[in-house]
Amino acid sequence: MDHQEMLKRALNSRVSEVVPVPTPMDQAPRLSERLGREVLLKREDLTPIFSFKLRGAYNRIAMLDGPGRARGVIAASAGNHAQGVAYSAARLGLLARVVMPRTTPAIKVEAVRRLGARVDLAGDDYSEAAARCLEIAAETGMTLIPPFDDPDVIAGQATIALEILRQAPAALGSVFVPVGGGGLASGVAAVIKALRPNIKVIGVEPIDSDAMRQSLAAGRIVTLEHVGIFADGVAVRRVGELTFELCRRYLDDCIAVEIDEICAAIKEVFEDTRSVLEPAGALSIAGLKRVAATGALAAGAAVAIASGANINFDRLGYVAESAAVGEHREAILAATIPERPGSFLEFLGAIGPRNITEFNYRLGPGTEAHVFAGIEIEGREEGRRIEALLRQRGLECHDLTENDLARTHVRHMVGGRSAQVSDEIILSFEFPERPGALLKFLSALGADWNISLFHYRNNGGAYGRVLCGLEAPLAQRDELHNRLRGLGFAYRDETANPAARLFLR
Repeated sequence: MDHQEMLKRALNSRVSEVVPVPTPMDQAPRLSERLGREVLLKREDLTPIFSFKLRGAYNRIAMLDGPGRARGVIAASAGNHAQGVAYSAARLGLLARVVMPRTTPAIKVEAVRRLGARVDLAGDDYSEAAARCLEIAAETGMTLIPPFDDPDVIAGQATIALEILRQAPAALGSVFVPVGGGGLASGVAAVIKALRPNIKVIGVEPIDSDAMRQSLAAGRIVTLEHVGIFADGVAVRRVGELTFELCRRYLDDCIAVEIDEICAAIKEVFEDTRSVLEPAGALSIAGLKRVAATGALAAGAAVAIASGANINFDRLGYVAESAAVGEHREAILAATIPERPGSFLEFLGAIGPRNITEFNYRLGPGTEAHVFAGIEIEGREEGRRIEALLRQRGLECHDLTENDLARTHVRHMVGGRSAQVSDEIILSFEFPERPGALLKFLSALGADWNISLFHYRNNGGAYGRVLCGLEAPLAQRDELHNRLRGLGFAYRDETANPAARLFLR
């Protein structure tokens, strides 16, 4: 399929039946001022299901023939596609069933149920839910509605490009689009290249779920072993065959951004619109900011597609915490100071008249003390200057600003050393968050090694985060790692991490 065929399909889509008025194109005045470029937000978070996914789902279902409709529709989805299918089926009077991972945020599960669809919770990720969906479709004969790799689904998403070209200024230079399975990016890129080939179309993915970026770089579809847990709306291990081919031909670039950058983008949109996007919904804004920072932003106005706003309220605390780092407004430092009276005062004197956002310390044995400090800054360079200044004063200092272990666990448990522990190995884990998950994790870990440290944290996301210390002599380490690999949970050895070394060991 080429871009002209996709343009024809988009022009003949049925999306106007369910989105009769184009979603707004809003200015982002604060962000525009900061970047020195006109930035516009395509507000797909304002559809009836708060996501662009309604377009593709409705178009695919509306195109079904009589027998296809009579059998009812079924889909696998982590949330937004599920809502699109449920809403569209209700609108067209069809029976709908949706298979969702057990890790899907509750706000999305309840939204699908309220729309009248039957929900089956199966598996820990989209791939497992999709496998169960295929089984049910074979058993029931229901019509499968793919989430992205389907011409009618892609054409529905592509109608966003038609609206952008009508709404944006004539001097439009670039469009930034989030990428998961590739349905939105492939449709938007194909239509824009068919009509305005000079406009740059940039795909944006999270750094830990960049299946499309890796696939484009390899020249073939790459299947990720693991996907990130934060931006669940784009957590796809493998992109579609058709979407890959269209993105390969028509997407100008595909970049990846960090979680901190996504959180900062959520805050940017909130400040400009007072709306709260979900992480996947803010990807394009994060990508736009990253490209602008390199000076590579194309001339003319820039459009970012705000693709969705289905975020769990419980996750907002983590977003706010990480946004300061993503905006480079907080530095997190670990410093070693003499264990004597007056040393705190000397440390603060070296930092100078800067706002302290966090300060953690606990008395320990020896002549040295380790402090964990958060400091308000005005950009990454200021953080580096503070670190250099502390080193000039003779203090050992580590910048932990981008250290995930420090931010997720250590800042909440400073003072956790124990003189009694021996042969300790410190590990971080991620496991699917659902009732009984922590018990299952501990049961699978077994009782062969003594647990010397344990910290569990969940931020309203699909996965829980665990930091675990185990007393394991060197002779038993190979056996331990074999056991851990058999658990099936993603894990990392953090024993040598400076955050662990300074504050926990």
